[in-house]
Amino acid sequence: MDLVDRWAALSGPHTRHIGTELDRRYGEPHRRYHTRAHLTAVLDLVDELAGYAEDPDAVRIAAWFHDAVYDPERADNEERSARLAARMLADTDLPEAVVARVVRLVELTATHAPDEGDRDGQVLCDADLAVLGAEPEDYAAYAAAVREEYAFVPDEFFRAGRAEVLGGLLALPRLFHTPAARERFEERARANMRTELLLLNA
Repeated sequence: MDLVDRWAALSGPHTRHIGTELDRRYGEPHRRYHTRAHLTAVLDLVDELAGYAEDPDAVRIAAWFHDAVYDPERADNEERSARLAARMLADTDLPEAVVARVVRLVELTATHAPDEGDRDGQVLCDADLAVLGAEPEDYAAYAAAVREEYAFVPDEFFRAGRAEVLGGLLALPRLFHTPAARERFEERARANMRTELLLLNA
């Protein structure tokens, strides 16, 4: 099943045009990590963790929109993605409450800090950050792809900014919130990020 078919199966064939537009966005040529492959990986993990969510379909729709707007030269991509979700989903038969839930979830990916009782937010954030807990060679490929997306930033500034991001993540009491993702990814994610930090500071 290709991505557009996957969207239509989730949201109905009458919304296929939305899936087509989202698929086009994830295929934009400036993307190196935030691509269709990333979207597919997030959707697959949301499916795996769906039993933990309160509204798994809302989480799936939010996953589709979470990086729909991606410009590495801007800091408001999540906010703009959430606005796009609100605008595009307003033309569907989704209830307003579900659209609002989706918009909130997309906004949450700016911080990846869901509340303790926010099961939907925990599933989406865990799925989005799962790459941190990938096998070391896959993590290295992810880090290289992120660097390519920020090719316009000189090395000195990129290393400082990336180290700040990694340091902030490592300072969190936990990176993953659902029990399954925490058991599967937490330890390796911290090891991966510590290794990347060592390389950045070498």
